[in-house]
Amino acid sequence: WYGVPGEKKENDVKQVEETWWYRFINENGYKLERNNSYSGSTVCHTGYEKQDYSDRSFVTRMDNLGNPDLILIFGGTNDSWAKVPIGEYQYSDWNQADLYKFRPAFCQLLAYVIERYPKAEILNITNSELSDHITESMDEICRHYGITNVLLRDVDKQWGHPSVKGMASVSRQIATVIHNRSFLCWHF
Repeated sequence: WYGVPGEKKENDVKQVEETWWYRFINENGYKLERNNSYSGSTVCHTGYEKQDYSDRSFVTRMDNLGNPDLILIFGGTNDSWAKVPIGEYQYSDWNQADLYKFRPAFCQLLAYVIERYPKAEILNITNSELSDHITESMDEICRHYGITNVLLRDVDKQWGHPSVKGMASVSRQIATVIHNRSFLCWHF
């Protein structure tokens, strides 16, 4: 998110080199196979103003990750901001209607990624300043699946989006977890 200059809502991130993911891969010796991000997308099929986001949701795009050694999932922010339905914890037997709620969709996302990419290390990244429902749900679901959940803390932001300083902080927090390889739950 680079801002809305006409509304004086701006962000100082202006170049790809300033993004958390670019910094992370370049500062830690990784090679990017695929960046499968989509601006404004939600994990579940419900988007802003309850619109159908099934064409861009994380659960729709999870099959298009290449052949990675490491998968970093950084979702939930738009779900939180859009106040999507939370739903119940559901670890199997999902139907299409379930995927319009956050918890079942996030469960299916992790279950699918684990099965589809069995050789990949998987980390979930939970943004700071999300709703308690989203943050707690991601933490609980990651524990259920044994996925490391990096709970970001103290990320400098402009209009809710990481600034250049915030992007550097996100990269450092993820790198700390990766380098320690203690894949449980990290709080920064």
